[in-house]
Amino acid sequence: MNHVPELRGEHLRLRELHAGDHDAFARILTHRVLTRYLGIDRMDDRQAHDAFAKNLAQPHTHPRRKYTLAVCSPDDDTLVGTMGLLVEDYGSNAMLSSLVLLPGAPMRGQGHEAGRLLMAYGFGHLGLHRIWAGHRSDHEHMPKVMHAAGLRPEATLRELFRTQGCWHDVTTYATVAPEWKRQATSWELAILDGAPRLDRV
Repeated sequence: MNHVPELRGEHLRLRELHAGDHDAFARILTHRVLTRYLGIDRMDDRQAHDAFAKNLAQPHTHPRRKYTLAVCSPDDDTLVGTMGLLVEDYGSNAMLSSLVLLPGAPMRGQGHEAGRLLMAYGFGHLGLHRIWAGHRSDHEHMPKVMHAAGLRPEATLRELFRTQGCWHDVTTYATVAPEWKRQATSWELAILDGAPRLDRV
């Protein structure tokens, strides 16, 4: 089983999904506002249930390519958001995805930390060289989040996906392992240097 250990930061932590996360996870995917900027349309209850089942099964796949983790407070195991990493089928690249925090989450304003913890895991345990991310170009708050995560702008991809009946441009950002590691925090260095690299082959 390709299980991710708990990734702990200063303001939040990431862990694998478990069965008890179903309702909070489904709330994200069925929420009109929370899905507004995602690359998928708002789901109904059945679709959200099926999506949760697929995400819950990720640690049992080999090779594992998708990592959808629960965002929790440092001292509370309740899922209050999600953060994802999609390892690409070629090279040593991956894409950050699925950053969502529920309304009222105690770590609002610290979402970049979830991305940084997962990047530390990717550059450390997974041996990745390059990690990138993107956001809808009309999402005005995301550039600040991307910069705080240690990502730098790269390009605008025109009409990359279609949701809510419209095509959307996506602004992309990226970093590479040597560059990112130079500005890693002590929390992130602990993850980078913690356990041996996992076999992704």
